[in-house]
Order: sequence, then structure tokens, then C-alpha cells
Amino acid sequence: MNSIIQMDTETNQTLTSFGFFDIYHKNSFKEQPRETWIDGWKVEYMAIADPRTIHNTPIVIVGGAFQNFNSYKYCVEQFFESGPVILIDLPSMGANQQITNVDTGLSAGTLALPDLSQMLGQWLDIVNIQKVAVVGISLGSVIASFFVDQRPELVERMILMGVMQETRKSWRMLLEESLMLMKEQRMDEFGQAVILYLVNHAKMDKTRMSPTAKRLFFKQMAEFSNTEQERYEINCNRLLRLSHVPAPQVNTLVACGQYDSFTLPHENAKFAMQCPDMQFAMIANADHVPQLQRRKETMHLFTTYLQGKSIQGLDGIINFTREEMQQIERRGEQRIQVLEPYRQLTHRHSHKVVSVEVMDVNYFGLLMKLDTQNDLDFVNAHTRDLALNLSDDEGEFAIECLIFETSEQGIRALFKHGSFENADRLLRFIARQSQGQETCEVEEEALA
Repeated sequence: MNSIIQMDTETNQTLTSFGFFDIYHKNSFKEQPRETWIDGWKVEYMAIADPRTIHNTPIVIVGGAFQNFNSYKYCVEQFFESGPVILIDLPSMGANQQITNVDTGLSAGTLALPDLSQMLGQWLDIVNIQKVAVVGISLGSVIASFFVDQRPELVERMILMGVMQETRKSWRMLLEESLMLMKEQRMDEFGQAVILYLVNHAKMDKTRMSPTAKRLFFKQMAEFSNTEQERYEINCNRLLRLSHVPAPQVNTLVACGQYDSFTLPHENAKFAMQCPDMQFAMIANADHVPQLQRRKETMHLFTTYLQGKSIQGLDGIINFTREEMQQIERRGEQRIQVLEPYRQLTHRHSHKVVSVEVMDVNYFGLLMKLDTQNDLDFVNAHTRDLALNLSDDEGEFAIECLIFETSEQGIRALFKHGSFENADRLLRFIARQSQGQETCEVEEEALA
């Protein structure tokens, strides 16, 4: 493998004057990625440029767990306004299928996120690139943050989108649940669950994510091969092992979707406030995937920032001061009271029924009280096996729950959301409760 590394290095040194970067053309994304091997690990990359900006600082894009290079083919032309682009897939990330080291036989699961960021720095040394701007998206934002913490001298500017400094319990539970579904080979539920966790289904009317994009995303998840399932498990476990993400000390833009329900806006803002030289902005009417839902606005924000221009007043972008960042609501969806609060939890493996009073609810979860405290031990023993039974004008339906927190005062639960149909049904149920509450309030005011 050392000969391959040396060849890559020599190639870079030889081609610096002729162009390490391939000139971009309409078929660039149909070409095979280039490769560099580092101690038995494969790094896949594309290095592409527009001649007008080829001599500017390169932009390294580190994507999330599910993005491949094709995910960015409609974005690179905007990035070229700022400089040449490097798309990189580290082992088991993106479209890089490597899950075993070819020299040692070690699983890619042994590579923690800081190890991957260190590999990114090694790769830049190998290809002799001495200064970059870095764009980290979703999982890639964590790798990018560790990278700039390890090698700040290499980074001129940084964009992080969809990032958090500490992982919250509910977020870890959703990841663990998706792993459970995959291990049980409930792949249709798994595919729908992953999308419903990443995409804010409650705000689809605002984000306007196309049904085609949603369907293709689901098909990708539900039809995971064995290798893709292993890669998903590797990347989930990398995130579950994560305890703290270092805040960049370089010039940084932190961005997120206005309705991001996976890495919440207040979490992105909290992370940004730890950065000494930062700006923070939200992409209006987007969730965790603004690059799909609001590509034009997202790319204009990114390129404006990378060119060192002001990001204030851009179309579709919500700017914040530090004071305003501290006031961002922690809860994305208002909780409402239900008209008929007395409901039942049923157990999926038995006929056990637990009577509860629903105190408040929204699309993501609920607070409820047990009818009898004798059921508390049973609930604690079956935190992922209970479903809340609901009924309305359409009839009866059930939503599976993840019990989040229990006490004699109440039980907090997340909704699993492993079904598009059930997710839509719950939204309609909540809308009816809201309308019913408003009607009751109007009647009470009239009587008063």
C-alpha cells in the first residue's frame, strides 16, 4: 500500500502545475472516484474545478452517512463560485463500501470519528494540499469538527450544518431503535423510520420535500444490502459512542434547517456559541436536509460565506445575534391536550393492557400518567414494546412508543414512527385535537 500512497503523492507533485483538479464537465459524476490508500484503508475522492476559480482555496465537502458524490452534483456549480471542490468518502462513509482493512482485517467499526478526521488530515498531507475550506454536513459535521480541532493550521474557513455538541438521550434512543429494526429485519419499517427521524414529517407542508425524493430515499434504506446494513451499524455506533464534539476555533458558519427535528436548531445554536469566531443562520422552511429542500438558498448562503461576504439579508435565510440564539425554543412542536385523555397502552407480545391519562401530545411524543402505579414496573421493563391506542372520526389506530422517562409523576415517551401511513394519521389526529380545543375555547368564551 505504501507504493500506492507514494504514487499518489508523486502524481500530485507532478500535476500541481497542470492541475490536481479535473476540470468539471457534465459527465464528471459518471466517472469512477480516485483512490488513496492509507495503512490498508481506502479514501475515495473527486477533485473537480472550474478554470475561473481553480487557484482559490479548495473546498473539502465531508457528507453525512447516506450522501454519495451524486448527492452534490447539483451543488458543485455554485461551490465553484468560491473555489475548486473535493468530495471525499472515508472508509464506510458515503459510497465508500470498505468495511474491513485490507492489511489487518480490522473492521471499519474500530475507526472512531476522531480517527476518520485524523485520516482526512493525513490524506491532505499526502496530496500536498496545505489550506482548505471545509464543509461538514450531518455526520460529516462531526468529522469536520474533530479535523479542525486536530489540524487548525489547514483550515481557512468552516461550514457545519446539522451539528450538536452533546448527544441527547432521545436522539440516542431513536438511533438504537433504528438498529433494532434493522437487526430484526423489519426493513420496510426501518426504511420509513430512518426517513421519519431525519425528515420532519410534521412540517412537510413547509419544507415541501418532494414525494419522489422521499420515495427514493425510502427505497435506498429498505433495500440495504448486507454491506450497507453493516455500514449503517458502524456509523450508528460511531455516533452512539460520541460524548463531546469540539468547537472549532477558526472562522465558522453553523447552519441548520428552521425545522430540523434531528439536530435541533437550539442544539446547533448552542454549538455555535462555543465557537469564538462564528456566524449562525437558519435555512427557512427546511429541516435536516436543506440541501435537498432549499438548495438554492442553502448554496447561496454557503458561497456567500466562503467568499467572505456578509450573509445578512439573504433570501430564505434567518440570521441570529448571540442574544437571539439564546432564546431559541428547545421544543420544535407545541404540545396540546387531547379531548379524550383516557387511553390504553398495549403490549406487542402479550395481551397486557396499561390504562393511562394523556396529559399532552405532539407529533414527536407525549406525557402521560398511569391509572395505577402498579403498572410502573411493567412499563419500565418494556420500554420499546408498548403502543398508544388512539381513536377519532377515522376509527382506531396505534402508535408504537419508546418510553423515555418514568416516575410516579408521569411517563414521557417518544413515538417510533416506523410507518408513513401512521405518521400522517397521527398528524390528522393532532390537528383534530387542536381544532376541538379551539372550538371548546370559543364556546366557553361565548358562555362567559
